[in-house]
Amino acid sequence: MTLNDLPKVAVHDAMDVATFHHGVMAAEQPLIIKGLIDHWPALAAGRHSAQSLMTYLKAMDRGAPAPVMEAPFSTDGHYTYAPGLTEFTFSKRQGGISETLDRIAAVMGQKEAPFIAIQMLRLDTHMPDFVRSNSAPLLSPEVPPRLWIGGPLKTQTHNDRDHNLACVIAGRRRFVLFPPEQVSNLYVGPLDAPPPLSLVDPEAPDFERFPKFREALDAAWVAWLEPGDCLFMPKYWWHHVTSLDPFNAMVNYWWGDTAVGLERTSDAFLTAILAFKELPPGQRRYWRAMFDAHVFGDGAADHIPPARRGVLGPLPQAVRARLKQELKMAYLKGG
Repeated sequence: MTLNDLPKVAVHDAMDVATFHHGVMAAEQPLIIKGLIDHWPALAAGRHSAQSLMTYLKAMDRGAPAPVMEAPFSTDGHYTYAPGLTEFTFSKRQGGISETLDRIAAVMGQKEAPFIAIQMLRLDTHMPDFVRSNSAPLLSPEVPPRLWIGGPLKTQTHNDRDHNLACVIAGRRRFVLFPPEQVSNLYVGPLDAPPPLSLVDPEAPDFERFPKFREALDAAWVAWLEPGDCLFMPKYWWHHVTSLDPFNAMVNYWWGDTAVGLERTSDAFLTAILAFKELPPGQRRYWRAMFDAHVFGDGAADHIPPARRGVLGPLPQAVRARLKQELKMAYLKGG
């Protein structure tokens, strides 16, 4: 199976806010939405030419430095791990927006040129005029847009802790998407070198080294995006992103990772690793069964009268507050 053979992500025309939040987000499935940003001046500039979009953006540059990533020609544009998994194939630095756009334009079409990009640029802080002229589709104005712009890059498979709405304004992009539960088939790298990336190149997978990746491909979807298309990806969906043209630009919105303190799931996961990872096999089996029954399962406490279920039942605010207080005291004692 090639990536071209994968089932395609469903497509929907522009929708209202209620349909998006109560229908699309509740379904927890990727979806391409057309027509959301047809009114954007940035899209009109991007559809006209690379130079038009760069001119449009440079006119709003207020001089604040931008996050710039650059990979040498030898990487073929792969933004991934370097050998040893301690570093990446690209460098990170801060650079001027207009200066970097000029460099991106200068290397387009050159032989053995580096792969340069501005990524994750907060537009609300760096280009507030952009935000005023290109309104957020379907989302609260408090969700900040971010700009991704550069050459023909390939970003290795990773996932986000937030929901993601990715809107293409220049060039074409391909997203290969894997459901969250495929993590064990993606051969993900170290968690302490964020962001953790899959070690498998989905365009040329080494099935001898990564045999379970076949299962990941069986569950994968592909999204082919043109300028004006927006892709909704629920949080935790793994995605490999390829910019298909010499010049590409996208604006994305992340939202949804709002939990703090004891309710922050990523911290709870690391706490679970600390508590359970090195237990004897019998104890690990016990706790796996407890998690399956009482954290991820339903109905395991149905035999207990509702008034006596405590933390095994619904968690109204009073129960949550009591549980958090107990946990805080326990962690303070343990150091």
